[in-house]
Amino acid sequence: MRKLFHEVLTVMENAFARLEKQVPPPQRVEWADGFVFRYLERSLEQALILKLARSISTLRAVDILLLHGFLQEQASLLRILDEIHEDIYFLAAPLTNDQVTERHTQYLAAFFAEEFPDPENSLARHEKPNLPPRRKIRSYVTRVLSTDPNPSKAHDVGETISSVYSGYVHASAPQTMDMYGGSPAHFHLAGMRGTPLMEDHIHDSWNYFYRGLMATTVVAKALGDAPLVKTMYDYLQRFEGESGERFNG
Repeated sequence: MRKLFHEVLTVMENAFARLEKQVPPPQRVEWADGFVFRYLERSLEQALILKLARSISTLRAVDILLLHGFLQEQASLLRILDEIHEDIYFLAAPLTNDQVTERHTQYLAAFFAEEFPDPENSLARHEKPNLPPRRKIRSYVTRVLSTDPNPSKAHDVGETISSVYSGYVHASAPQTMDMYGGSPAHFHLAGMRGTPLMEDHIHDSWNYFYRGLMATTVVAKALGDAPLVKTMYDYLQRFEGESGERFNG
């Protein structure tokens, strides 16, 4: 499975290299006694490129954590990917299926806002970004993009998955107890390679590599790159075929 994950990463990275050239590039902006790179236009398309960059790098981190058996940390990253992929669908929808809404304008303003508006005073208090609530983003994506005949059920499934993985992010007791086992029973503090949980976490990760491919395809569609969309769909079919029982199951 790891060989297939690496192939997916290569496909997504190649797609990203093509897509990032289709938006105005970041520019150097003076900051304190140096500079930072920023997207000046702050567009939907540029936000999609940023989210896609994090999707790909986070999936690479998932692969590394699986290799060493750090399952708690790997599951925490799946929770991050949940939000990244939701955001990609949310940001792409106005370009593919809908129009820009007030909520999208709110999202972009908060997303691109500087964490520290005063470069001379990094300790100065700053306002918390006014991002739309996650439930509103999830509801919008379900309403505008879902093809499920029962969209409310799909929304509830998303909420449940999010809640489970949040337990890994916040080190909740039931999730953290997954680290305990063996003979004699002990906490696995240096990874869980060789434990029965490895297979389950690899299978869970498969879902996110698949969703990563779908998210990359959605970005290509939002940017109007029809040839790349076709290439991605063709590869998705190949990925499904090579996944065997994992996909059919």
